[in-house]
Amino acid sequence: MKPRPSDPFAKKSIHVLLDEMKGGERLERALGPVSLTALGVGATIGTGIYVLTGEVARNYAGPSLMLSFLLAAIGCGFAALCYSELASMVPVAGSAYTYAYATLGEVFAWIIGWDLVLEYAISDAAVANGWSNYFVDLMQNVFHWRIDPRLVAAPWDFEVESGSFYWKTVTLASGASAQAWFNLPAMLVTAAITVVLVIGIKESARFNVGMVVLNIGIILTIICVGSTHVDSSNWRPFLHEKKGWMGVAMGAAHIFFAYIGFDSISTHAEEAKNPQRDLTIGILGALTICTVLYVGIAAVLTGMIPYKQINVDAPLAAAFQSKGLASASALITCGVLAGMTSTILVGNLSQARILLAMSRDGMLPHSFFGAIHERFKTPWKSTILVGVIVGLGGALAPLKFLADLVSVGTLFAFLIVCGAVLILRYTSPKIHRPFRVPALPFVAAMGLLVNGGLLFWLGKDNWIRLFVWLAVGMLIYWRYSRYHTHLGKPAPESP
Repeated sequence: MKPRPSDPFAKKSIHVLLDEMKGGERLERALGPVSLTALGVGATIGTGIYVLTGEVARNYAGPSLMLSFLLAAIGCGFAALCYSELASMVPVAGSAYTYAYATLGEVFAWIIGWDLVLEYAISDAAVANGWSNYFVDLMQNVFHWRIDPRLVAAPWDFEVESGSFYWKTVTLASGASAQAWFNLPAMLVTAAITVVLVIGIKESARFNVGMVVLNIGIILTIICVGSTHVDSSNWRPFLHEKKGWMGVAMGAAHIFFAYIGFDSISTHAEEAKNPQRDLTIGILGALTICTVLYVGIAAVLTGMIPYKQINVDAPLAAAFQSKGLASASALITCGVLAGMTSTILVGNLSQARILLAMSRDGMLPHSFFGAIHERFKTPWKSTILVGVIVGLGGALAPLKFLADLVSVGTLFAFLIVCGAVLILRYTSPKIHRPFRVPALPFVAAMGLLVNGGLLFWLGKDNWIRLFVWLAVGMLIYWRYSRYHTHLGKPAPESP
């Protein structure tokens, strides 16, 4: 007999969430404030700072790129405060998905969970694709080892302006043209990271800390060396000559990709040693560190070279080469690889935790997505599946198409979180809150306003992609998830 469908608007109370933490298979609490902060920084610093800075400075903001980073950070800051309260109040895996279940209802929880799949899995596939490009560049320019170009490119490409796809050809060493096969380095780096993630959270965190320390060290070196070649006349005029103040807002919307990742800390609430304290430190600490580094990089880049002359494809490396600092190119490439490796690791780590939370509620098959490895205490089956999807996406899909799908999903999640903390203050006022958002409802309202405004500046094409993605998710919910969710039904036996 077909199961009875659930009420799409049913909510899971905070008390139920807290009771669920006491039973079933749970993840190992092994992360302290330093590890959590490093996870946030590792997930955040990557493609955005090394690649998008050039495009945004040249096409939208000019030297006011510094203000664009600050504006995006303000929107993230409001959301980060809301994340901190909810994560300390409900320290379980699931992030915005869990918060939506407690405040808006089951169907909205599914929507945001599906949206987080878009944020983490698709963005990691884009990063894996970009990682391959820098790896190939390092092999050729430093080690003089040429990789077959058919093995480092997706078989098809995407034209942003027309929205059309076409088969991609590459030039061989002989000068002949050939059809691209797949991006092998993207698959290999994802496979290696997947192995680390399956082995355990402690090992994953240690590996990430090493990558983060290397990345931050290189960024600080870039800022220190680059600052000695800054010409303040390049900052005048400060605003983009065509876009003006509008360019600051447009720049913030497009540079927002650089901030994607700090919210992933909340997905590890169940693995935090002292979640009521450490999650807040990790979320706010990661956002602060990234913002300071971003503004520093923006100041150096726009100060070293006039914004109209910035190289869009490799802005920092080209700027240093223009000053006779060719050796800095290899250093920057190492920073890019370290940053992107951390981004893939934390993104895949977070994605598996989202799927785990959804499977515990019956939204997805628990036997697969909720399986915890007996020895490693990690959701190993879903981790491997995420690795396969990210690896295939990075190997077969073009970078431009993947990157266009991401920022809109993250901003949508931020809106949900800002609304959730506001709703819970009124519906569950007596729940213990180790961290409370100051100046509520002002902070939550500003989070909705700023992040909603950034969504507006992303343009209609990104909205269309989001609605198509959510429509596919709703089909899955309507045909499977609402018949298998546990809320309001007899509790299933533990596997």
